[in-house]
Amino acid sequence: MIFRIWHGWTTPENADAYQRIVQEEVFEMIAGKYIAGYQGIDLLRRNIGDEVEFVTIMRFASLDAVKQFTGEDYERSFVPQQAQAVLKRFDGRAQHYDHIRHIDYAGKGACHD
Repeated sequence: MIFRIWHGWTTPENADAYQRIVQEEVFEMIAGKYIAGYQGIDLLRRNIGDEVEFVTIMRFASLDAVKQFTGEDYERSFVPQQAQAVLKRFDGRAQHYDHIRHIDYAGKGACHD
C-alpha cells in the first residue's frame, strides 16, 4: 500500500471554510474519479500560531493507482481552485510512502473515551 501525504495551511478565519470544501466537494471529486486501487483518505487539522495546518493522507493499493489519480507526475498536488482560494499556502508536491506495518490495539488496558 502507498500512503500519499500532503499539507496545506489556512488563516484561522478560513479554516472552517477550507474544511467544509474538502469534506463536501474535494472528497466527492476524488471518489468520482473511480480510481481502481484508491482505498480512502483522512483529513487532519491542527492550530499552529497564526495558521491552521491541514494534512491529507490518502491510501492507494499501488503507485500505479496513484498515477491513475494524478498522472505520470504523481507527486504533483491535487488542489482544486475552490480549495486554493481559501488556502494561505500549500505543498506543490505530495510525499509518498510504502506502508510497512499497521497495528490496531484494542487490548487490555487500552484507553477509551
